[in-house]
Amino acid sequence: MDRVAIIGCGGSGKTTIARRLGAALNAPVTHLDAVYYDSEWNTLPKQKFTALQEEIVAAERWVLDGNYAATLPIRLKRADTVVFLDLSPISCLRGVAQRRLRHGGGQDDETGVYDRITWNFIKYVWGYRRTMAPRVRALISEHADHTQVHIIKSRRAANALAARFESLQPWTGAPAGSEGQGP
Repeated sequence: MDRVAIIGCGGSGKTTIARRLGAALNAPVTHLDAVYYDSEWNTLPKQKFTALQEEIVAAERWVLDGNYAATLPIRLKRADTVVFLDLSPISCLRGVAQRRLRHGGGQDDETGVYDRITWNFIKYVWGYRRTMAPRVRALISEHADHTQVHIIKSRRAANALAARFESLQPWTGAPAGSEGQGP
């Protein structure tokens, strides 16, 4: 397990899972919100965002978190593991509220938290499973048939998956304590 793409609705826990997996796998973590937005909430031009993702996924090892369906095929084609956090709208909205309470609004490059709550964002989160999730599933089917795909439906399941990954030896994907080769 060297290249992990983490996808899901805002508030689903992508950043938390990415940090945990990055630490467990000793792999660099990139939060796509940190790539896409600057400190003034300006977005990168689409061509530059695409080019930066192509550069990131060319590396041998990475953990990437972010939805961005338009560029999802870039990540899916190169990933060996996909984690799709398909949580309920209520759970995601609760995650958004908890993030706001924990970190306040705004951006924090270090933690990967990009918190800007607008009415459009709330509507997006509420309708994600109805509008976006089918598109994400189709893209996974089309571009990630070579990968191990984990579709996670609850925070408990997300924590269990992260704990399972944390028990693996970095670079080998073998359970801790088993014989395996390092880098």
